[in-house]
Amino acid sequence: MAAISGEFSDKLKFMAYDLIVIGGGPAGYVAAIRAAQLGKNVACVEADRAGGTCLNWGCIPTKALLKNAEVYHMLTHKAAEFGLKIEGLSYDWSAVVGRSRKVSDRLAGGIEFLLKKNKIDYIRGFGAVEGTGKVSVKAADGSTQVLEAKDILITTGCKSRGLPGLPFNGKSVIGSKEAMVLAQQPKEMLIIGAGAIGVEFAYIYNAFGTKVTLVEMAPRILPVEDDEVGDALEKSLIKQGIRCLTNTKITAMVDKGTHVELTVEGPKENGTLSAEVCLVAIGIQPVLPGGQQPALSDRGYINVGGRYETSIPGVYAAGDITGPPWLAHVASFEAVQAVEGLYVPGHKPRKVNNFPGCTYCHPQVASVGKTERALKAEGIEYTVGKIPFVAIGKAIAAGEPEGFAKLLFGKKHGELLGAHIIGENATELIAEMGLALDQELTGEEIHATIHAHPTMSEVIHEATLAAEGHAIHF
Repeated sequence: MAAISGEFSDKLKFMAYDLIVIGGGPAGYVAAIRAAQLGKNVACVEADRAGGTCLNWGCIPTKALLKNAEVYHMLTHKAAEFGLKIEGLSYDWSAVVGRSRKVSDRLAGGIEFLLKKNKIDYIRGFGAVEGTGKVSVKAADGSTQVLEAKDILITTGCKSRGLPGLPFNGKSVIGSKEAMVLAQQPKEMLIIGAGAIGVEFAYIYNAFGTKVTLVEMAPRILPVEDDEVGDALEKSLIKQGIRCLTNTKITAMVDKGTHVELTVEGPKENGTLSAEVCLVAIGIQPVLPGGQQPALSDRGYINVGGRYETSIPGVYAAGDITGPPWLAHVASFEAVQAVEGLYVPGHKPRKVNNFPGCTYCHPQVASVGKTERALKAEGIEYTVGKIPFVAIGKAIAAGEPEGFAKLLFGKKHGELLGAHIIGENATELIAEMGLALDQELTGEEIHATIHAHPTMSEVIHEATLAAEGHAIHF
């Protein structure tokens, strides 16, 4: 068997596999490792590099950039509050971008090591399903080889979705991938779409001095989040200098090469906006492997059954390629479920019901479960416990009093139905709420659990008390 070019594939270990995973992102590499742990012979085929979009061009490098932005924003806007005097502060944009790339490279190398440690054939190339039990892999040099396996798992994920009439060119019109590696920081940037991706990049570039305008057709930014949270974040971003044009429709788009012009209609602006760079952050689209295609949804995602099976016998799919919610942690969960459904006797694969959503701007936003909007639409009676961070000693001491925690409980039984947090460490605090939701804990059970003092987590404790009408510190 000829070798396929790849870091660990000078000689493939197996002539035939129990499982071939196509895609090496958060679903793919996790699936491959779990299958290997279960004693299976596994190959993982990846066109780019281990870790997929999340690790190389998404979750991880953006968080590195966000940390740089937070540090710089803190030093430029809050230094005096902490008794610090800083003169002549500056930054090196190429070094800022370079740090994020180093972080990604280090972690990608770590994933490759884990694949090697688990005796998985890691194969660099484009995978295609050639029917039941067969996958062809096209290497960078153009050579192709067909591999065989009992089972195939597709985890090829998604990529940025463009706008008709305003195609990506990598310079004046960009997606999230290009936004992470721009050689020159733009003086002005238009961002179409104020979901998590648009908001995060708005925060990053604004922190370093780029004049940013967010354009969102929905009534508020972060449209899927709680209404109060979206409104609070919009006020915060405006205070930071970001222009937020919500409820705004784009009626014309022109790429002039040196800059982009958008004609908009909305309550805050009617006319033409112009900037040298336009980031399109309106969502993502599936990346399908080549070869034989399984049955797809009307939006182009792979349809799967209760065991993550596709319409092709012996071919399974998990993660973003199967549709929303398009989150790395959900993709990893689904991948493990699919693998254990195949190889753990008696295991019934689970589908994701409750999952946390996080936006890593400043202040951070995190949520799990139902919003008030959804509960009202479903006719579910509920109570609200809401506490601002300004009531929490640790938040004051840390200089981070902005935001609040808002918990929703069923009126009849008192069980947690949803949690919505905007503020410092929100993306860490939400884990407790996810556990509480899965275990159907009541507010009484949550506040009966002692939360250490002083910590940010006390905002959760106080919010549960507030839902019962007897908050102590507010």
